[in-house]
Amino acid sequence: MSVAEPRRIVIFRHAKADWSQETDHERPLAERGRLDAAAAGRRLAETGISFDLALCSTAVRTRETWKLAVHELPHRPRTVYEERIYEASPGELITLLNETPEDVRDLVLIGHNPGVHGLADILAGSVEGDAGSRMNRHGFPAASFAVLTFDGSWKSLEPAGGTLVDFWAPFE
Repeated sequence: MSVAEPRRIVIFRHAKADWSQETDHERPLAERGRLDAAAAGRRLAETGISFDLALCSTAVRTRETWKLAVHELPHRPRTVYEERIYEASPGELITLLNETPEDVRDLVLIGHNPGVHGLADILAGSVEGDAGSRMNRHGFPAASFAVLTFDGSWKSLEPAGGTLVDFWAPFE
């Protein structure tokens, strides 16, 4: 792939977790979360994006979210479970994205707030349509995702380097 071709990043927040007695990292999805994760997967399928790579936090709720969402996609991408996503800041997530192999065009990152919302805000140097107002109005709720595009290599991705082209939340 040429670095001149636009790349896409989908920043996907895990679905609603249960407030069980488990440690935070081990919290499973709530029933509503399981339903919303599948709905998010159906909406991701509707975008027509064929992901080359999924980077997923190792937390139970993110792994369960991705398992339910990816089942709805026509193509299952290679998935890497990355512990650095758990509790990551937007800057740490950008560093992780900078390590993406150059043959990856479309990537989905499944993570946690406040990092994922911050990442979407920081990367969006421009916005198409009302995606930005919808994202900020809703506050990046559980099972929502933002779609951003950018030109260039993964190593060159930096703040304000992308365009926010879509935002979806389960109640829209």
